[in-house]
Order: sequence, then structure tokens, then C-alpha cells
Amino acid sequence: MLRHACALTLALLCASGLGAEAPAVSLANVYRGDVDLGRYWVSEKLDGVRARWDGVALLSRRGNRFNAPGWFVEGFPTQALDGELWMGRGTFEELSGAVRRKVPDEAQWRRIRFMVFDLPGSPVPFDSRLNEMRRLLATAPAERIRLVEQFRVADEAELMAKLKDVVSAGGEGLMLRDGHSRYRPGPSDDLLKLKTHADAEAVVVGHVPGKGKYAGMLGSLLVKTPDGRRFRIGTGFSDAERRNPPPVGATVAFRHIGVTARGIPRFASFLGVRERAAPEAEPAR
Repeated sequence: MLRHACALTLALLCASGLGAEAPAVSLANVYRGDVDLGRYWVSEKLDGVRARWDGVALLSRRGNRFNAPGWFVEGFPTQALDGELWMGRGTFEELSGAVRRKVPDEAQWRRIRFMVFDLPGSPVPFDSRLNEMRRLLATAPAERIRLVEQFRVADEAELMAKLKDVVSAGGEGLMLRDGHSRYRPGPSDDLLKLKTHADAEAVVVGHVPGKGKYAGMLGSLLVKTPDGRRFRIGTGFSDAERRNPPPVGATVAFRHIGVTARGIPRFASFLGVRERAAPEAEPAR
């Protein structure tokens, strides 16, 4: 009887997405100018929310299921796809809130697109994966799912000119993918990011109360980077975010200008929530 109850509980968790295993995704290193650009495809770095389509549902980097409306994923390919949910340049804050809603806002989801940039289940190099993605998405609903534009540059001068154009138009930067590389999880030079400023992610481990005009609200977030560095983020928040700050366990994005001698990000400024807290880590409200 107990075994049957445990099995039923596990089945319900998997069905709800709470028990889903976190997908192993590729991660980018920082471009430092010491690579053969002739090997790389270049695309705009989108300020979206990372998502994996597993053939049935859209999953976050932690394996949580996004509550997308059924019509949104209708017509998606059955193959696994790696990409980002995106609303357009400069809309990350609204997008982040929209995709984290338990009850989806239909109007917001009609403005969201799943931008595909890789095919994790394919064993072939990216040059060939790109052709596979073009074929897969040729008949997909373009208003909801699209292939991220990939292009080549002749040299670093052209790369930097493209970076300037993208940033001037409100974009974040560029991504570079080695056309000879096979899909592999974790950070590597197979995937590189190029920006005019640095940004990173950290997990919220505490809240520091505000003072003065912020009394009764958030003063700063205490966060921890993946390598264990702890520091505070005290700027970049709206009043609404200070009244209802990201919970402990949430992954947040921040912008900074260099690091201190101890490796602590300088002038860290909050950008938004990248990943909601895992269910077991979210405090009761």
C-alpha cells in the first residue's frame, strides 16, 4: 500500500513538472579574441529566459515546467530544442514575470516567441544541426517559434562593428557558436558570448531590510555565485520589486563593472529574475 502511494505521488510530481530532471544545457564562455572566427556562427544575444522544449513541454534550466498555454506549443516539432523565450529587446522584466505565472496571461503569451538556437539531441556538428533546425522549423508556426538568425563574419573588425550595431539598437550583445562542435552540456569555447558590459547570475540567499525611504522594503539582496562568492546587490530595483523581492532560492541576473581584488563584482545592479526558486526552496508567503 505504501509503495503504491509513493509511486502515485512520484507520478503526480512528474505530471506537474515539479519532479522533472533539470535538462543539461550548453553554457557560454566569454569571448576574448583568441579563437578562429572562421569556425563560428554569430547571432544576437537575446535578453530572454532560457528554455528547453522536450517534445511535450517547455522546461526551465532547473527542469521546472513553464505554464505555457496549450495553443502556444501547438505545432512544435517532436524533437528536443534549446532556445529562449523572448518578447523583444528591452522586455526582460515583463517577460520574466509572464513566464513565471502559475496561470498564464494569454495576452502576454501572444507576444512571446520561442527562439531556437540549438538541437541538443543531434550528434552532428553545429553546421549540420543548423540545417536540421531550418528543416524542422520550416513548417512550424513562425509567430510562436523561430530559428535565431545565424550569420558569419569575415574578421574581428566586422564582429565588433556588428556588436556596436546590435547594442545601439537596444540589444545585449552577440553569441558565437563553433560550427565544428557537437552539442555538449556545461561551459566551453564551443559557445561564446560577447558584450560591452559584464553580467552574471547568482542565487538569492537572504534579504537585507531597507532604511530611510526604503524602510519596510528590501534594502539589498544577499546573493551567492556558483563558485561561492557572497555579496550584496542594492541597486536596480523598482519600488514594486523592493516590496516583493525575489525569494530565497531564486536565481537572479545582475550587471557589474569588473571585479575587486577578492573577485567580488563591482557596482552590481539587479537586472531581473532568471529562474524562480525550486518549489522546496521557496519560503511561504
